[in-house]
Amino acid sequence: MAISGGVDSSTAALKLKEEGHSLVGVMMEVYKGKPLSQAGNSCYGISKEKEVADAKAVCEKLGIDFHLIDCSKYFEELVLTRFRDEYLNGRTPNPCILCNPRIKFGILPELAAKKGIEFDKFATGHYARIKQNGRYLLYRGLESKKDQSYFLYGLSQEQLSKTLFPLGDWTKKQTRKYAEESGLFTFDKGDSQDFFKGDYSELLKCAQKPGEIVLRDGSILGKHDGIHNFTIGQRKGIKIAYSEPLYVLELNHNENKVVVGTREETFSNALLAKNLNLIALDELGKGFECTAKHRSTQTPQKCYIETQDIDKVKVTFFEPQSSVTPGQSIVFYDNDLVLGGGIIEKKL
Repeated sequence: MAISGGVDSSTAALKLKEEGHSLVGVMMEVYKGKPLSQAGNSCYGISKEKEVADAKAVCEKLGIDFHLIDCSKYFEELVLTRFRDEYLNGRTPNPCILCNPRIKFGILPELAAKKGIEFDKFATGHYARIKQNGRYLLYRGLESKKDQSYFLYGLSQEQLSKTLFPLGDWTKKQTRKYAEESGLFTFDKGDSQDFFKGDYSELLKCAQKPGEIVLRDGSILGKHDGIHNFTIGQRKGIKIAYSEPLYVLELNHNENKVVVGTREETFSNALLAKNLNLIALDELGKGFECTAKHRSTQTPQKCYIETQDIDKVKVTFFEPQSSVTPGQSIVFYDNDLVLGGGIIEKKL
């Protein structure tokens, strides 16, 4: 059982224990070294003493063993290296999507097994559901606002076959109520922290590289300290006076320019995605309709999928979408069923 010291993982553990499962708690450590200056309450760079202490306390209350497992070397190699490369090339990868199949559901259980921890299933507190119907299928969590399937589309059939999501059929309100009534001190803890809170220059290990902020027509509006300080769709922090609000439209790595424009200019009708992982399908076929999310918090949008080659698709939305971001993921759905997903290569 993956224990983080939060309400979701601790309640999931309690639920499994009360269902009669024998549990062992494991917590992954992804950062080792001197504290980053502005990491804040984040999963990378934070001093984890309190979270580790809370995770240990939960395991003690439940009467199960606790193990802190050092995954930092693998996190650096498999997640941060790619994250840095993508970010410095003007793309915006999602570190949680990089981490889940490689580290949390990959290296963490592997290292646990190497430590001699015997287990049949790996459980987490994610709000998602798994069902088997020939294939192992991933479904959205029952509560749409807390659904975390977007971050899990990269899991393989083997990983899904060994995974349990005890909270998939619960709402967050149910989780907190169950935790409080059961005497878990985590019942009122805040939701999971961000990946990193601080100056990305420190995380990316790069110097500031000043450049120009321009409109689509090339008109220069101002200066920036580095394109890594911006993301597609960003409105706050551009710090330029203009007749209407400006949004980041593009990060031009080759010319070191931040391209900005009005809200209307953020919309696009289509995108190309690659590096696909299919969960519910053996193959995509020539084309079909479904819904898709290109951001984790949005409602799935109607679209048409066309196969471009073995690992690339064109996604055409029925309604224009704002701030399609290269490097982010797009996830495909059939109602609550996760069909699969991929990495956005470019908007069209």
